[in-house]
Amino acid sequence: MKQLNNICILIVNTLTREEIFVAKNAAIKTTPRFKPFWLITSIVVLAIVMFLPTPRNLPFMAKSALAILIFAVILWVTEAVAYPVSATMIVALIILLFGFSPVQNLSESLGNPQSNGVLLKDDALFGTGNALKLAFSGFATSALALVAAALFLATAMQITQLHKRLALIILSIAGNKTNRIVLGTILVAIFLAFFVPSATARAGAVIPILLGMIAAFGVSKQSKLAGLLVITAVQAVSIWNIGIKTAAAQNIVAISFINDQLGTDISWGQWFLYAGPWSILMSIALYFIMLKIMPPEEKELPGGKILIQQQLKEMGPITGKEWRLITISIMLLIFWSTEKVFHPIDSSSIILLALAIMLTPKIGVMTWKEAESRIPWGTIIVFGVGISLGNALLKTTAAQWLSDQTFGMMGLNQYPIVVIIALIALFNILIHLGFASATSLASALIPVFISLTTTLDLGNQSIGFVLIQQFVISFGFLLPVSSPQAMLAYGTETFTVKDFLKTGIPISIIGYLLIILLSVTYWHWLGLI
Repeated sequence: MKQLNNICILIVNTLTREEIFVAKNAAIKTTPRFKPFWLITSIVVLAIVMFLPTPRNLPFMAKSALAILIFAVILWVTEAVAYPVSATMIVALIILLFGFSPVQNLSESLGNPQSNGVLLKDDALFGTGNALKLAFSGFATSALALVAAALFLATAMQITQLHKRLALIILSIAGNKTNRIVLGTILVAIFLAFFVPSATARAGAVIPILLGMIAAFGVSKQSKLAGLLVITAVQAVSIWNIGIKTAAAQNIVAISFINDQLGTDISWGQWFLYAGPWSILMSIALYFIMLKIMPPEEKELPGGKILIQQQLKEMGPITGKEWRLITISIMLLIFWSTEKVFHPIDSSSIILLALAIMLTPKIGVMTWKEAESRIPWGTIIVFGVGISLGNALLKTTAAQWLSDQTFGMMGLNQYPIVVIIALIALFNILIHLGFASATSLASALIPVFISLTTTLDLGNQSIGFVLIQQFVISFGFLLPVSSPQAMLAYGTETFTVKDFLKTGIPISIIGYLLIILLSVTYWHWLGLI
């Protein structure tokens, strides 16, 4: 038992140091590279865990789930292989290790597994057929449908360039003064978060515009102004990943587990009611933090407004496709925000109906051929497999065992709920240093946090506790390696890792303190905790 815990702790510490070292030496790559050493390491560690003596209170299948989790974490943190490749490996391991594991009193949590219509006995093997169903269980969720449809919506924005037009309009209103441009950059991130359900797409819309302004006025890419604008853009995007349910895939991962395990579906409006105030307050804090830590050399960019208007002019008038996409997006937002208030249609169903309209010939905005080449299909695969792995951890009781052996032994049940939230949130922030994907982090941690609510007997506070920890999973403010949108920004060479860290530390501290403050006040008043 202690050996399993020690292996987990050693791996997390080692990998976190590795990623920080890579970040400090500016070796961050947006394109994943094959890293044989880490792939071999993940396989060796997997084998070691499988051959360790199985603790008496841990079923063999649960130990297999933990071994696969450790294998997955190593691949995710080190990016030894591309994420879709790691997802395929995880599926293969679930089929093999679970298929040849004994059921061992897990029939109830696993849904009474059968072989040829006959219920399996405790000493029978789970079977590869049943393991296959579990490996693909994440693909049979409404959460996957929501993410897939959201990617199509983001693609429609890119095809029509509507997100770029919206960003230009907001920045043209901001004016020439640099502090107003900073404010405009934050407002763009906020506005796009409602309509573009992809953090990378939102960052990809605004950052090129900012770089164009910098280049047009002969300002160096290494200037404080360039770093100020680009870092502001990416941090604002990350902040609003938390504020809006559909803004980031990791939110949908959490909602899927909460719905399945805790029996509660959190609507778009409920999420915004809980998380929106945090993001609004953090956006205000971001404005002052950025101007204080990275004051620009120039107080004004003469002609900046004219330049933006010129780019708008070059885009031409709003096209018919853009008007149709605007209409679809507004209707989508209205239906999302009124879910469970004026109608019973869930978020996933709403966006799928919108997708059907977007793809319909003549009245839609894109063809299937236009969309399919731009959709990141690998993201959908990783998302589905991540949910499958989480389901495996929960259904085999591996997540519960891990919770009992780590957080359970810390005596957290002696503390008030706010203290527990504060301690776990701090752990959450630190462990994110080693993850480049918040979706992967959510897949690994949310099942453990759900099990922790049982360990601590949180009762009605369980949903609030898990939801707040999900907010913290999206932090990723400290290092460029902590999120895809930050790595995209880092690739512009407008700032260093040190610059990002200098701004990320106060953002993380204020965000963390605000989590605690809202837990004591606002979220408590709403009955969330």
